[in-house]
Amino acid sequence: MASSKNYRDFVLEQLSNLKPTTKPMMGEFLIYVNGIYFGGVYDDRFLVKMTKTNEKYNLLKMLPYDNAKPMYLVENIDDKDYLENLVLDTIKGLYKL
Repeated sequence: MASSKNYRDFVLEQLSNLKPTTKPMMGEFLIYVNGIYFGGVYDDRFLVKMTKTNEKYNLLKMLPYDNAKPMYLVENIDDKDYLENLVLDTIKGLYKL
């Protein structure tokens, strides 16, 4: 099932302070901040990559699609501050100096 642009737009609005960009991928949307892919919208679910720096959020593991690596499901998408902190913590775990 492909994700809706309305859901994508809602997630992007919630993350607007971080200036996210997206790339469409086979009916889904990959989300980037500062050129770093950290998550996306898959089947109208917001998922982020699993890192050591975002384990503290105790999120459920989900597959974005069959045979993919698990990602964390973000259910609390109404709280902009929570989302921004989660995304920044995720990016910290992905960014290599």
